[in-house]
Amino acid sequence: MSFPGSFRFFALLLAAAAMGAEPDARLVKLTAMIGAATDAEDAMAVMREVWKRDRWFTFPKFRETTEYLAAEMKRRGLGGVEVLAAPADGRTQFGFWTMPLAWDARAARLEIVGGAVLADYRQTPASLGMWSGPTPPGGIEAEIVPFGGADIRGKLVLCDQNAANLKWRLVKGGALGAINAFTENPSLRDGRQWVNAWGDKGWGLLKGDAPLLSFSITPAQADDLRARLAKGPVLARAMVDSRIFEGEYPYVTGVVRGVGREEVLTLGHIAEQGAHDNATGVAAMVAALTTLETLIARGRLARPRRGIRMLAMGELYCTMHYLARNRERVRNTVAAITLDTPAAPYEMKGTEYTFHLNPHVASSYVDALILKVAEAHLSRLAPPRPFHWKPFTPGTDSFLGEPMIGIPTVWPYSGTGVHTHHNSEDKPETVDARSLRDLIVITAAYLYTIASAGEGDVEWLANMAADRAAEQIALAGDGAQRNYRQDRGTQAVRSVLRLGGTESRIRAALERVRRDGPDPARAKGMVVRRKRMGSMTLDDLPQEKREGFPSGAWDTRAQLALFWCDGKRTLEEVIRLTKLEAGETDFDFVAYFRFLAKHGYVEILD
Repeated sequence: MSFPGSFRFFALLLAAAAMGAEPDARLVKLTAMIGAATDAEDAMAVMREVWKRDRWFTFPKFRETTEYLAAEMKRRGLGGVEVLAAPADGRTQFGFWTMPLAWDARAARLEIVGGAVLADYRQTPASLGMWSGPTPPGGIEAEIVPFGGADIRGKLVLCDQNAANLKWRLVKGGALGAINAFTENPSLRDGRQWVNAWGDKGWGLLKGDAPLLSFSITPAQADDLRARLAKGPVLARAMVDSRIFEGEYPYVTGVVRGVGREEVLTLGHIAEQGAHDNATGVAAMVAALTTLETLIARGRLARPRRGIRMLAMGELYCTMHYLARNRERVRNTVAAITLDTPAAPYEMKGTEYTFHLNPHVASSYVDALILKVAEAHLSRLAPPRPFHWKPFTPGTDSFLGEPMIGIPTVWPYSGTGVHTHHNSEDKPETVDARSLRDLIVITAAYLYTIASAGEGDVEWLANMAADRAAEQIALAGDGAQRNYRQDRGTQAVRSVLRLGGTESRIRAALERVRRDGPDPARAKGMVVRRKRMGSMTLDDLPQEKREGFPSGAWDTRAQLALFWCDGKRTLEEVIRLTKLEAGETDFDFVAYFRFLAKHGYVEILD
């Protein structure tokens, strides 16, 4: 029996995948060196310092956090340390993200008249929602009613759904404010869900949005309050000493200096109330750069060709400001890793690290590299620690690979064991120094490998990308999905050339990933041209005008399709590629993009 050329090619790919079964020796050596120099307890101390400021989640506290981090970064020998600031004015846009107003709170209290205290900001910060409006100085009394009641005007509304998602309805109904009874984990009977969104149309509070009161209570308190309401009217006294104002959203950056102008970036957000989310990510960045700077100073590692920058900022908002205001630096940034993740106990289920990769439109060698780095470190622990990978997921600062920005970015994420996302139970004592150490080592090794890579490393990294392409093509079978995977694999191999060298150095790797599938510029139909970078938040469009379409900031299908729109591909091809990436869906892409065009977010070229 004779075999067609495609079968022989397929067999070569399978063989290439098998060759990559052992951890890469170069990466094993590098991760071992970094691991020996990593001080996890020092990182735990940084985590606690960040948490004790950010747990109050006010803009003055964010300023304290950035100033603390700037001082630490300078003390540890990092260069180019700057405290920067985005406008927090409720109207300025970067991409399609409208910057929120600044907010401060000094005290807040909610109690049942003649009964129990339900919330006290000074005791538990998460009992007050971020951007909660103030009361008159002496407080205010109001009736508590359940959401869905006939009349909510002037009342405090008990919300079993996330109160932030109901805000626009509360405003429409004339409510005084919300008492959030929703929680992602009802088993945390004394934990409070942190309400961190309070815009009328989106996340942050913008100019013209209503400054409603916002409280959050525990599941135990919610059960008691529902029982009281079942018996008759309940009157509450609320006092909030808060301030909404135009100010600044501070953030901080610093760098391990490289020889040239190019950089590699690690970014992670401050400005959230949890130890895992995201004081661990910030501490891991500080520790990773500290370890590398120390090894360079000791002569154990060479000064890298590219600088290694860290950016600790307000999630998405300040990231967009940084990208918009540092165009040349962004053009010279070749790769990134975002650290928005817990560092939870080894012994608990689901706390191993999962690596989210780039959207397929940004397929890159870094997708293969991060998994090889993780393998080099985690497989050599005693016992080895498992890890996983998942496709691109929106919702944090992992979107920088999108073509209008062009920085391929990976995102490690871990579970917390006991789910404490955005909950007052997300505390430093639940952070495991071993998991934090793993995160530091993997991050530092990934950053240094890219930062130090020269023309002599291009072939090594290209073959790494080809190995991963082989694995993915082997899973695709025949037909359109296989051609699609070959296209993405070719793109990933070619992405290595951004580090230097010529195509002749990666020819062998390219030959292992067959060139070209269908030409994406040839399909017929309308073409969508994007106007700005990043996702579509729709935070300047009232809910009533959204026609049931989702915010592209959080919806995976909408965001992936948007990133494929390059002003050349037809929408027919964009839909095909999105379905190949994310699976079949009945989402109406044509209606969605016509909706975006109607409101001026994109342009349709017929």
